[in-house]
Amino acid sequence: MPGAQHTIAGVVLTMPVRIRRADVHTAMFSVPAEDAQTLIDYSGLRVCEFQPGRAVVTLMLARYHDGDLGRYHEFGTCVMVNRPESSARGLKALSEAAAFIHHLPVDQSFTLEAGRTIWGFPKIMADFTVHDANPFSFEVREGGALIAGVDFKRGVPVPSPRKGPRTLTTYAHADGVTREVPWEMKNSHVRFRPGGAQLRLGDHPYAKELASLGLPKRPMVSGSVGNVEMTFGDAHVLR
Repeated sequence: MPGAQHTIAGVVLTMPVRIRRADVHTAMFSVPAEDAQTLIDYSGLRVCEFQPGRAVVTLMLARYHDGDLGRYHEFGTCVMVNRPESSARGLKALSEAAAFIHHLPVDQSFTLEAGRTIWGFPKIMADFTVHDANPFSFEVREGGALIAGVDFKRGVPVPSPRKGPRTLTTYAHADGVTREVPWEMKNSHVRFRPGGAQLRLGDHPYAKELASLGLPKRPMVSGSVGNVEMTFGDAHVLR
């Protein structure tokens, strides 16, 4: 049976939404848990402390090449949080944590409307500059103001985690409501390395929020995924 349908800008999307080809670059930072919690208190969720007093914030650039939402770029600030029923801590808790999407600039209006309407993602329109070389780098700006730029050193190839898709959970908050978004991801051509990225922040309000966490500094780890396939289901309201 076909899933639920949403009409976005005159186009009918049948759930789940499918991304057939994308690539992703990420940088994972250790930040003070108290500061990260202050940043996302509005969500009602709790950050995952992977070490005493420390939480994880991941900055992500995704380039969507083929999918139901079209071609576009996306920059995400993701704070790792416990699921509502959990208060776990430690590295094992981090492996079971979910991503709360705090920032999500994009550069196409269709995915902007779809993201806000279907899932409550905090998408705004922005401009992206990407240098697809070694080192790979990008900058994202809104209204001419720099949010962030990241330079990546090439990582070391690692085996993909598994053959089949991995089931994940993401959280988003809009209009006073926190939503849970189920999705699946299948990765190939994965690279990682310790550190490996240099973050530059500008004077945009988002940049100032990232600076409040002690960034920029060297990430714990950075990486890239050469090809990502994803499906996104309907969101479920938490509160």
